[in-house]
Amino acid sequence: MLTIDNLSNEIDGKAILKGLSLTINAGEIHAIMGPNGAGKSTLAYTLGGRPGYAVTGGSATFEGADLLDMEPHERAAAGLFLGFQYPVEIPGVSNLQFLRESLNSQKRARGEAELNGGEFIRLAKEKAGLLDLDMDMLKRPVNVGFSGGEKKRAEMVQMGILDPRLAILDETDSGLDIDALKIVGSGINAIMRKPDKAVLLITHYQRLLDYVKPDFVHVLAGGRIVKSGGPELALELEREGYGEVLAA
Repeated sequence: MLTIDNLSNEIDGKAILKGLSLTINAGEIHAIMGPNGAGKSTLAYTLGGRPGYAVTGGSATFEGADLLDMEPHERAAAGLFLGFQYPVEIPGVSNLQFLRESLNSQKRARGEAELNGGEFIRLAKEKAGLLDLDMDMLKRPVNVGFSGGEKKRAEMVQMGILDPRLAILDETDSGLDIDALKIVGSGINAIMRKPDKAVLLITHYQRLLDYVKPDFVHVLAGGRIVKSGGPELALELEREGYGEVLAA
């Protein structure tokens, strides 16, 4: 599904990713962990197409297409979803308005039939139910006045509505209390744990991985993946930190 080969980039002339390679197949959940400044969020933003992240080498293909040659909206329409560590507020635009236009714009790009108002509301209610989010919340402006946990739950509702093939979730567990973490973890599983989908979780901590069980865990340091393993690797890092891995 996603193949990253020797990817390098820079921000404002500073090299961040330095030859990163990773393959994610359909049906797999991968977790990336690593110390601060390792390049985890940079990887997510580069794959999502955020401006200012200049690719200087390597490649990234998504479903056989050159991901790096696509504009951000084309990547989204192709089935890539990027979840942010700090979801932004959009005053004056309701969640329902934002989500319906987002979904239908992607459908137009793919040549699919758009949803009418009734169809969309039924879909929104279904996905909001997975995240225990009241529909009244979706009538409010996007993330305005939302707590950290509410923002993350609303973002997962967005993911459910857009129904991506690949979700890249950048520290989705940030700012979540215990109850919200369980709800968000269950929502990710319900939406994305399917044979034709895949997830790349970027996290600092084991706690999210207790609810969203990864197939593979990777350590990113110095702009490269320096170690890969199964779920047990996350437990090892939680116990011992990154020192031993980085010293190897």
